Amino acid sequence: VFWWSYIAATFHVGEPAETAAAVNLLPPGVCNLLNPAAIYANNEISLGDVEIYGFDYDYTLAQYSNLLHSMIFNTARDILIEQFKYPEGLGKYDYIPGFAIRGLHYDVQKSLLMKIDAFHYVQLGTAYRGLKPVPDEEVIELYGGTQHIPLYQMSDFYGKGPSLKQFMDIFSLPEMTLLSSVIDYFITHGIEFDQVHLYKDISDAIRDVHVKGVMYKWIEKDLEQYILHGDEIYAVLNRLVNHKKKLFLITNSPFSFVDKGMKHMVGKNWRDLFDMVIVQADKPNFFTDRRKPFRKLDDKGSLQWDKINQLEKGKIYKEGNLFDFLRLTGWRGSKVLYFGDHLYSDLADLMLRHGWRTGAIVPELETEIRIINTEQYMHSLTWQQALTGLLERMQMYQDAESKQVLLEWMKERQEIRSLTKNLFNPQFGSIFRTFHNPTYFSRRLVRFSDIYMASISCLLNYDVNFTFYPRRTPLQHEAPLWMDQLCTGCMKTPFLEEMVHIR
Repeated sequence: VFWWSYIAATFHVGEPAETAAAVNLLPPGVCNLLNPAAIYANNEISLGDVEIYGFDYDYTLAQYSNLLHSMIFNTARDILIEQFKYPEGLGKYDYIPGFAIRGLHYDVQKSLLMKIDAFHYVQLGTAYRGLKPVPDEEVIELYGGTQHIPLYQMSDFYGKGPSLKQFMDIFSLPEMTLLSSVIDYFITHGIEFDQVHLYKDISDAIRDVHVKGVMYKWIEKDLEQYILHGDEIYAVLNRLVNHKKKLFLITNSPFSFVDKGMKHMVGKNWRDLFDMVIVQADKPNFFTDRRKPFRKLDDKGSLQWDKINQLEKGKIYKEGNLFDFLRLTGWRGSKVLYFGDHLYSDLADLMLRHGWRTGAIVPELETEIRIINTEQYMHSLTWQQALTGLLERMQMYQDAESKQVLLEWMKERQEIRSLTKNLFNPQFGSIFRTFHNPTYFSRRLVRFSDIYMASISCLLNYDVNFTFYPRRTPLQHEAPLWMDQLCTGCMKTPFLEEMVHIR
């Protein structure tokens, strides 16, 4: 009894997280340690070895304002009503900023939108049918008494499958919100619906917004409103060219759209910066399918008929495939660094099959780091780790009073985990973590990218010959210290004062 009372008094166990955090758990300077404008390395890479830089366009060179999401949602919603004859009552639904996050999975047969971790487990509390959460007990029952999802049976390498879909690009945020809104309407009004048809109809409506050029027209009419940080893009590209780097662009967008956006960001002579530009590339098929040959476009964007035997600087090409690209350029291996925002369509094949170096653009990183740097987050995380360490060490005590204390600690730990999750997104939390585990998205980010950053402009913070060294993060069997050991007084953090001065 004395031992439990001592621990409870020392660590304020059982008090609200805010009170517990008042205890001096945080080392000085630990907040604001991370830089949102930094580049983070998964793999060691020296920019001095990179001779050729490649870029995607949408959400890589061109960053868009969130206003675009509302426009996509509204237009696709109206297509459902007017062309697919969905109920007119759907017109009352508007886009909900911040409802969904990137990397979620959708189970078509069960109408469940959910976050899955790196081990294929659903994060409880993050499964939604429509706009309402599904109780944890129901989720477990739906999957045969477990949180585990058999992804390999339900989804292919690119996150697409007959019954499970992963939403990996930023353009999918309005799609997830529309999907949830339509389901919410049907459930609220007691309307029976076919899950497969509903998912396909919404996917087709969203696709029409892109394929039929509606979205391109909005952006072209008001480039100033929709495109962000254009001046920084010119600075990045110009610096690389001045250091004798070769540049190329591979995008799925059409030439007229890219041309207007690049003129806005870089200037009318933007093509002079690039050794080659490939539009309507049909990624990821561009990286895997050998059948489509390149076609040349003239300055007005009209197709030419001549056979392509070389890729000329300053020319515009359509379609094609990576195998012809490699044959005609000789650009192979680690001297090529390609940047994109879609882990599957842009980066996976280049990393795994062709040995290119890859950089992932993750705009959400900026917001998440700013949250991580807050005192509230650091207090919550530190106290959570402290409780975890106490639970692990004290579980050997099995008398009735000890068991009761352990139950209270477990309850408090769960409350703090939920609080920490809600700091990022009330529905789904961080795109990088499911409580303590990495998310499925995060694991793919590590697997398919050498470096990752919030925007391409982060390159301006580094010398063109800079070498990125990933920090040696301890494996579970290597870790001499976690934060819970610091908080429970078992060990001091080595080099903590030095850590404060990083960046």
